Amino acid sequence: MKLILLLVLAYLLGSIPSGVWIGKLFFKKDIRQHGSGNTGTTNTFRVLGKTAGTIVLFMDILKGTLATCLPVIFHVTTINPLWFGVCAILGHTFPIFAGFKGGKAVATSAGMLLGFNPLFFIYSSIIFVVTLFCTSMVSLTSMISATLITLSTIILPYIAPGILPKQNWLLTIIAFLVSAFIFYRHKENILRIKNHTESRIPFGLNSSKKKN
Repeated sequence: MKLILLLVLAYLLGSIPSGVWIGKLFFKKDIRQHGSGNTGTTNTFRVLGKTAGTIVLFMDILKGTLATCLPVIFHVTTINPLWFGVCAILGHTFPIFAGFKGGKAVATSAGMLLGFNPLFFIYSSIIFVVTLFCTSMVSLTSMISATLITLSTIILPYIAPGILPKQNWLLTIIAFLVSAFIFYRHKENILRIKNHTESRIPFGLNSSKKKN
């Protein structure tokens, strides 16, 4: 019963719609009715600005981290902590507090990695930032990074065991499934990338500033 309750709690943590709540509380806006209509970090930046976007980013990461740490906090040793992170990701993408229409799982997945292995989180964050600098597109960066991180779960135990000490096939499977889901949730972005109409951020080699 304790295990089930903690898994539900992990889902509820993930279900906290950070962007929606901050938008309504402090800006009197429902971000689902503006921009891309997404509840995640990118649309929060777009609709509510840098400060709100940064807060939502950290909140969404924290959801995944806290959920993944639940078995440590409550001394549960019979289940891999990654399953709690998965519940948080499901909560983020299908939030009970926001009509089961949530974000694209990127930030909360990063939070899961932080709770599971901080060094691997730092490694993954570097991949994301470098890729974002090269592409200047959050959507494309999310898909490329998810793919590279999934491959890294297989390769790193052999070439950099200091970051990922041993092969963890559950991590690889979860990373693969999350990557597939990220690609699915970005299907409209993929079309815009093909048509050269995808939004760019004012950062990096192909930033919106350089395109203007």
